[in-house]
Amino acid sequence: MTLKIISGPLRILGPALLLAAAAGPAAAAGDAAAGAAAWVQKHPQPDGAPARSCASCHNEDLTQPGRHAGTGKPIEPLAPSVRPERLTDSAKVEKWLRRNCRWTLGRECTAAEKADFLAYIRTQ
Repeated sequence: MTLKIISGPLRILGPALLLAAAAGPAAAAGDAAAGAAAWVQKHPQPDGAPARSCASCHNEDLTQPGRHAGTGKPIEPLAPSVRPERLTDSAKVEKWLRRNCRWTLGRECTAAEKADFLAYIRTQ
């Protein structure tokens, strides 16, 4: 497989999403509708805790602050329209996607899932 040099908005996606970019522009760009659907999808927890979704902590309205479902810690709005610095640091994006996917889904998200989430978040 040959990876192409990526510039522009895809440059901030980070290593995992660069693999999606190698699969083609559509995979790297993500599907905002799929990301929106996945955002509210509830995932049963193996320990019997209430089912979780991304919206459990970040809300369905990403322009509003959220609150961590487990700790109660406040979370700043995720929408780039409200907080333009969101999604600008690829290391932070990768860190939080990894951490939040593990906590919510019980596993790391695939590159395609990450691309879908980011495509959705960018529309907010």
